[in-house]
Amino acid sequence: MSEKKLLLIDGFNLLSRAYFATSYNRTNEQLMNSKGVYVNALRVFYQKIFNLIRDHKITHLSVVWDVKRNETARRLKYDFYKSTRFELPEPLIHQYETCRDVSQSIGIHQISLSPYEADDLMGAISKKWSHGECYIYSNDHDLFQLLSETTSQIIAGKQGDRIYSKDNFQQDYGISPEQWVDVKALLGDKSDNIPGCPGIGEKSALPLIQQYKTLEGIYEHIDQLEPSLYRHKNKLLKGKESAIISKELSRIICDIEELEPFQSDDLKLGIHTDTLILLLDRLELKIKLDQYGA
Repeated sequence: MSEKKLLLIDGFNLLSRAYFATSYNRTNEQLMNSKGVYVNALRVFYQKIFNLIRDHKITHLSVVWDVKRNETARRLKYDFYKSTRFELPEPLIHQYETCRDVSQSIGIHQISLSPYEADDLMGAISKKWSHGECYIYSNDHDLFQLLSETTSQIIAGKQGDRIYSKDNFQQDYGISPEQWVDVKALLGDKSDNIPGCPGIGEKSALPLIQQYKTLEGIYEHIDQLEPSLYRHKNKLLKGKESAIISKELSRIICDIEELEPFQSDDLKLGIHTDTLILLLDRLELKIKLDQYGA
């Protein structure tokens, strides 16, 4: 029996990147098919998924979606979380709705669950997966926390996709993936409006975690910091509360009780080929489907 391989797609990450990459300097009409349906992001979205299935011999698949921003546990507790993000363009929202409908019709498993974000669901599912390799497709570096011996991240780049493993991460950063949340606690995240520890930047956050292992470890040794790191003491003390909150916001939740009944067979790949070809034709999407004989 061939090895099982799970692919988790960060749905909004892929769909939004597909949208903005193909909508720049184009009118709304140029984003539509002849029937007036927005399709520019959908073409890229599905072509990418089917390429990933083929290239990595995927046997199990789920597209993981975020819930509305105001429904997330982090936003409900901290109203500043992601408060600086712009509203999504209407053409992208329309394509999200179409994408959900099409994916359901052609047999692609999808999941979203309030009050959790897509990162949390991918974390919980990847931790439960024990049947072979797991790939997470996303350009979100927050997901580095989830890297393990069996879980890698596929990151898109100008030179093509890169499979980023736990070993790659440790070589690049000199810490374990589990410690990435401590680095994020210090750095924060402007895109999510996570404050971090003001005054602590990339050149100091990583050495602090390399030396003291965790955010808590830094504060346990705050009066005995290494000479090269002692100059950060006042900033660390002043930003302690902010850093602690930032760690809470940055930590991916992998223990989700609602997913306990979840079975790996629920994710088994089973594309309804006839329906797929019909819907692609109806949407006027030209996609290569070599692996499905189309």
